[in-house]
Formats: sequence, structure tokens, C-alpha cells
Amino acid sequence: MSRFDPGHPYRPSYSGSPFGRRFAGVLPWMFVIGVAVVVVLTFRHGKNWPVPHPADERAQDAEIILQHSGNPDDRLQVDVVRTIDGDTFLARVRQRDGRDLVARIRLRGIEAPEMKASCQDELNKAEAATDALRNLLGQGGVTIYNLGSEKYGRVLADVGTRRTANVSAAMLAGGYARSYNGGHRDGWCTRGWRFW
Repeated sequence: MSRFDPGHPYRPSYSGSPFGRRFAGVLPWMFVIGVAVVVVLTFRHGKNWPVPHPADERAQDAEIILQHSGNPDDRLQVDVVRTIDGDTFLARVRQRDGRDLVARIRLRGIEAPEMKASCQDELNKAEAATDALRNLLGQGGVTIYNLGSEKYGRVLADVGTRRTANVSAAMLAGGYARSYNGGHRDGWCTRGWRFW
């Protein structure tokens, strides 16, 4: 009796599973198509695959801005893209060569509550501080000066607007932030520090 004979006892039977009968010939093709898709995507994106993260690009832009900044008293005009929290915003900075660079700008000398809050009280304070900074930057004529680097890839800067000479001082005066010059930061969920 031949192994190819339908009655052979060792011939595999697909009669018990409809999946086996229908898809037995399809599975190898699915594997081939999957490999082809991976190869095409790899070659299509070339050297830039995987696509770089926007935060990496912003860190590179911040580095370029710092390299091109000259005198600390020089003021660079910026366009505010969005307010991130009470002490950081995203800005578009036009370079002398006409290029626009986008970087996160961190206000010098202050610390505001974080939007990634540890308690509801901190979140409430963070939202109020973010709104206050958004309103100050909304005055227009936003400039940055006295630039420096910061450990998270942000540009550390003094910031002014058309009506506010020093945004950090205004945030402190309004009770939306506290002084910060590096080092350990206290939490915002303690009872010892009053926001209002």
C-alpha cells in the first residue's frame, strides 16, 4: 500500500479540521509576503529607518540655537508654538540663515508644578501655572535671551514679552512658581508650601 493512497493509515487527514484543509497551502505564502513587506519597508526608509523621534530633533535644534547664540544680552525673537507647563514652552526660533528651528524653552530661575502630577493639588496648581504662562506669552513680542543649556535638552533662557520684561519674575510674583536654581526640587503635594 502506497503512502499516497487515501486509505493509508499514516497519511495525514485534514478532514477533522476545516482550517487545516483551507489554509494549509496559504500559510507558507503568508510568511513569504511578511518577509517581503519587511524588506520593502527597510529599503524604502533607507538610513533613516526607524524614523527619528521629534524630541531628538528638538534637542538637536536646541544645541544649534545655543551654538549660534552670541552675546547673552542679544534677544532672539521667537514664535510660541505651544505652552507645555508653567515653566516650559515650545518655540520656533528663526536663524540668521533663514532656517526655523523648534526647541523647548525652559524659563530660567523658576520651577512650576508638573502636569504629570503626584496629587490632585499639584495638578490644579500645574493647570493654573500653565494658563498663567500661556496668558503672559500671549502678549506677543516674545524674546529669549541669556541662553544656556539644561540637562533635559531644553534651552534655558530669560524670557520677555511686549508688556512683561521678565516672565519668570511675573510667574513668581503671581504665585504660580517658586525660585529654582538647580539641585533638589521639593514636591508640590506637601502642606508646608502654599500655592495661593
